[in-house]
Amino acid sequence: MTHQATFAEPGLTEPSIRAAFLGAMRCAPTSVSVVTTNGPAGRFGVTVSAVASVSADPPMLLACINRRSPVGAAVARNGKFTVNLLSEQQRDVADCFAGRFAASGGPAFDFGQSDWADDAQDSAPRLQGAAASFHCAVAQMHEAGTHIILIGQVLAALSGQTPPLAYLQQDYARVLNFEPGIAA
Repeated sequence: MTHQATFAEPGLTEPSIRAAFLGAMRCAPTSVSVVTTNGPAGRFGVTVSAVASVSADPPMLLACINRRSPVGAAVARNGKFTVNLLSEQQRDVADCFAGRFAASGGPAFDFGQSDWADDAQDSAPRLQGAAASFHCAVAQMHEAGTHIILIGQVLAALSGQTPPLAYLQQDYARVLNFEPGIAA
């Protein structure tokens, strides 16, 4: 379904603009991550698709979390978070932390075969086998629309050996490299 461009007053969202926006955003492939935190506010995690690099000097990234999620308030109180970039084999982890199915009646961190590590006493949980993990100290938090934008200063980064999980057209996808000499 194709949506035509519609313009509205700044600050107002027409239903047709929202529908066109959502339709167009489905065409933007994103990574799939679980943002975790641990500390005085407790241990929490949530699946997100909005993660991006902000700066290399100093290393910083951002992640967006829906304001309705208790994870944003926990990150603010704990002062730290880890972005776990999921691998292709971790779709079930993404579904669990997105609330798509119950974690067998227990906490999401106990779900399935997921192995979580707390590398230091003050770290947020890191998913072993992830494509990459970034442990961050909260640098800034901003509210924008329905979401909280977390900006974190990266304290540690780990690269895995597995391809990342992607999300496109409301479904999980694989990232494939083009072969040299083959036209797309």
